[in-house]
Amino acid sequence: MLYQMHEIGRAWLAPMTYWADAMSKAFGAPGSWLHAMPGSQQFSAGYELFYRLAKDYEKPRFDIHDVEIDGRAFPVVEREALRRPFCRLLHFKRYADDVAGVETLAKSPTVLVVAPLSGHHATLLRDTVRTLLRDHDVYITDWIDARMVPAVEGPFHLDDYIAYVEEFIRHIGASTLHVVSVCQPTVPVLAAVSLMAARGEATPKSLVMMGGPIDTRENPTQVNDLATHKPMWWFETQLIHPVPPPYPGAGRRVYPGFLQHMGFVAMNPERHFQSHWDFYQNLVQGDLEDADSHRRFYDEYNAVLDMPAEYYLDTVRIVFQQHLLPKGEWEVRGQKVDPSRITGTALLTVEGELDDISGRGQTRAAQKLCLGIPDADREHFVVEGAGHYGIFSGRRWRTQVYPKLRDFFAEHS
Repeated sequence: MLYQMHEIGRAWLAPMTYWADAMSKAFGAPGSWLHAMPGSQQFSAGYELFYRLAKDYEKPRFDIHDVEIDGRAFPVVEREALRRPFCRLLHFKRYADDVAGVETLAKSPTVLVVAPLSGHHATLLRDTVRTLLRDHDVYITDWIDARMVPAVEGPFHLDDYIAYVEEFIRHIGASTLHVVSVCQPTVPVLAAVSLMAARGEATPKSLVMMGGPIDTRENPTQVNDLATHKPMWWFETQLIHPVPPPYPGAGRRVYPGFLQHMGFVAMNPERHFQSHWDFYQNLVQGDLEDADSHRRFYDEYNAVLDMPAEYYLDTVRIVFQQHLLPKGEWEVRGQKVDPSRITGTALLTVEGELDDISGRGQTRAAQKLCLGIPDADREHFVVEGAGHYGIFSGRRWRTQVYPKLRDFFAEHS
């Protein structure tokens, strides 16, 4: 019922949203007679602010069409390498038009970026992918909004996520692959590689784990506290709702994106209020560069997806409440997850000094679990002054974290 009421509210707001957008343009367009009226800038800014607060945000595009390497521009084409009901494996294929360019690209290590399935779309890692493309052949997991997956495809559990990661690694080729997991997927990625190693399969050249909840008993954050202070029945009754028609996934039980978004905002309400007030002031004062920066950020931040209920509840129980991975008690399809079985894969863990999502020490816990990896092939890196978002996007990612990853891949290729 809650999901249906949300959809009704969205439909009710839609006409006013379109009207606000039109009025903002009418008062803001230099050729409009309304633009000449006193206070037109304030009217235009106010209408746009309402429009952006009320509008529906669709999934953004990666929009990566070229990359500069050694001063040359190489075209980039986004291709679907593999498709499964709940995820697409995307390949950002770079092209060269001469022998020298082909040789340059051929030397690039291959990297699989496992994006989080935790509310936002994989495009949240656009900066991660764009930067990696300078020196690497890049793949990324593009998780599909659960409301768009027909109910006949069945449920999707955390075990299925692990199976997807294993399949993607095999498809690309483990023997030449480096895997980067950002936030939530650090747990299923570590599980997937552990299971592959235990079965005697080839494992990736290296694993990079960034800001993830390997052991949430270390330095718990506000996110961890919520997961541990509420019983499982609360999550199932309060956060899980069926997808309403006319979506393809009608009837599927999900953790809706709009509830997740409310949770994101509730973590830092003052910051978001100030950001929107600054946006209004920037529009009034004509500071279009800062206003456009606000638009780009919230176009991504406000675009959310529904998570399959089974996967979400599994994650809360296994990762945040029972801590099965660090305690050595996790079994996936009858096979024990034992990271100490990983031997031929290098490990780099990355944490943000000010991370308020995955506290310091939670990702580093992987170092204690992967005892089969020689000390010479294990590293830990703390990004000073960086929060959660800053370790994979923005200035600190490009100037501090990426050079570390690039050199680590080169050393272990």
